[in-house]
Amino acid sequence: MKKLVALSLLVPFSALLMGCSQIEETAGGIAGDAASQVAGAAAEEVESQVCALVSDGNISAEDAEMLGSLVDAAETAGVPAEITDPLRDIAAAGDEVPAESVESLNEACAPSS
Repeated sequence: MKKLVALSLLVPFSALLMGCSQIEETAGGIAGDAASQVAGAAAEEVESQVCALVSDGNISAEDAEMLGSLVDAAETAGVPAEITDPLRDIAAAGDEVPAESVESLNEACAPSS
């Protein structure tokens, strides 16, 4: 009789533990998805700022300074190398903004057809 009582308590307890494990996995998945969405939004925002600054092909000293300040944010946010590489070149160039880097950024920023 005691074994039957213990067994009858063990089955619901095991089910409860399995349910908690599933809830934990689901919560972890939701948190991971949310973090991924936030990172994606941050990358899109930084990329948008970079593309807006180079869209006319003319980079003023102020634009170059702003682009230089966006390098770390772009890399941290996961912006693709096709944007971060020329961005880094512009930041390192100082007053002489490399035309090929601006052209590379414009190509990377162009909407896909």
